[in-house]
Amino acid sequence: MKREFLTTADGSVTIHLPEWNEQYHSKHGAIAEAQHVFIKTGLHYFVSGYDDRPVSILEIGFGTGLNAFLTSLEAERKNFQVEYTGIEAYPVEVSEVLKLNYPQMLHASEKHFLKLHETKWETMSKITPNFRLAKRKRFFSEIEYAKTFNIIYFDAFGARVQPDLWTEEIFRKMFNALNNNGVLVTYSAKGSVRRAMQAVGFTVERLPGPPGKREMLRAVKKD
Repeated sequence: MKREFLTTADGSVTIHLPEWNEQYHSKHGAIAEAQHVFIKTGLHYFVSGYDDRPVSILEIGFGTGLNAFLTSLEAERKNFQVEYTGIEAYPVEVSEVLKLNYPQMLHASEKHFLKLHETKWETMSKITPNFRLAKRKRFFSEIEYAKTFNIIYFDAFGARVQPDLWTEEIFRKMFNALNNNGVLVTYSAKGSVRRAMQAVGFTVERLPGPPGKREMLRAVKKD
């Protein structure tokens, strides 16, 4: 599928898929969206009430590596350990990664960002002293984890173009993959998504969304 590059409203670059008229991140700000949905509303929310380490994170849609990059920067900044698993069926090529400007926008190391993409798939690799990454190349329907993760970043393409990724079947897999009191966050606020989450056992709340979006969802697997 053809990929183009789009500069979003906050100056950060995302990948655009013209065939679907869909982006990897919000056109209102790639970094702004990721910071709000996944870091602030997911990572910060969970870590604020969690004393054990490391924090175990599953990302559904590794994509450009932006969410992993931001998480690794937070782990170094606040000195906590993260073990991060990214699921992606169609990896972004390193040649494409070189066109993304996240290190420059975040005043961070380009070498650090590239390492996320250059490290081998299907193995846990140390990216920084506090951040370990395992990239898994598979479809979301193939996920079979049980009580493994504290946080899930659910960053799949939208239900408009891939409705099969936003079903009860998929969210049951997410529910099973989380430890008790684990948290799932996503940019979506669709009623059908919220109902699918609730149907498999999640406690779901609507929260203010990132720039350009009124609401988002956070789901918790209660004890």
